[in-house]
Amino acid sequence: MSQSMANEKTTKGNPRDSMISTWRRGDRSQWTFHHWLLDILGTHLTPKDGNVPVFSKSEKIPSVREWTLHLWIMLHALIPHALQHIYITYTGKNLNAIAVFFLYSTTFYGTGIHLVQTIRRLGWIYGFLDGDKHGRDDIPDVGVAKVATELLSVPTLRLAMSIYLSYEPEKLPLSFDWTWLAAKIGLYSITVDFWFYWYHRLMHSVDPLWKFHRTHHLTKHPHPMLGAYADHEQEFFDILGIPLLAYGTLKVMGMPLSFYEWYICYQYVVFSEIIGHSGLRIHGGAPSTVNWVLEYFDAELVIEDHDLHHRYGWRQSHNYGKQTRLWDRIFGTCRERIEGHKANVDYENRVTFPLI
Repeated sequence: MSQSMANEKTTKGNPRDSMISTWRRGDRSQWTFHHWLLDILGTHLTPKDGNVPVFSKSEKIPSVREWTLHLWIMLHALIPHALQHIYITYTGKNLNAIAVFFLYSTTFYGTGIHLVQTIRRLGWIYGFLDGDKHGRDDIPDVGVAKVATELLSVPTLRLAMSIYLSYEPEKLPLSFDWTWLAAKIGLYSITVDFWFYWYHRLMHSVDPLWKFHRTHHLTKHPHPMLGAYADHEQEFFDILGIPLLAYGTLKVMGMPLSFYEWYICYQYVVFSEIIGHSGLRIHGGAPSTVNWVLEYFDAELVIEDHDLHHRYGWRQSHNYGKQTRLWDRIFGTCRERIEGHKANVDYENRVTFPLI
């Protein structure tokens, strides 16, 4: 039995596994708060006229200017830092932990929404991977409430944990060493990816763990909002377990992260998670301050890598990393790219990731 037939059989046997998405075309009077939230936030990848450019596998894929990704992330990440700095300057007092939570979570939500909308606009220009065979999956009818809830809960839980563990009111928001910050951004992504690689690989290969991961793999052409579409057990490790292990590892190595540094590193991780589930047909997507080293070993991560993991990965898979391909390269689990192999990348007509 083919994988698609097996998936179809499972879906019929368990309606919760359905990836059918018809709610956007349905009766809006039946919509819940969750439907309206996802619609208002502009999460639909297809324009109203339904026309998204389609490219064959052999047409060259444009390469993104990575510095524009760094600029996008840093400018958005520093918004709450700047607002907190202004508050301290004019009042002479720092924010307490609760106020910091509301400030940074609010700006984080705005950043995430802006990123999804930017991905949507870029998709209307550059298309999506495997677009000549299949459109991108949308948020399924049975998953609307789940996706909307995750949209609100994932940043909340991660930020609450980071504030509890690392926020120090006596430290100023822009007091970190910028050189060390650059090093920590790169090292944090590699450390996160080490823990995520093995946890992710075990989820695929160990029967008792696979049952918690299979929901996430119901999508073969993922939507940016489906990055956290998973069972609660997986959500726990994704949201809290892996970031906590990475934070602890750096602390043991003598490179502890302040809350302000952790928040910026977290922005890099989340950017890669969201764009890695977008399927955007551009070469690039997971920026890192050490990508110049990773590229030498062919260990940098691009959007297509995780897209292929969803498209072809089931029980035995490949491309387990979500920030780099370093651990996939070391442990022999890389899959060859289809549209983004070196001979098919257009390095002349580069994509500038828009700030607005």
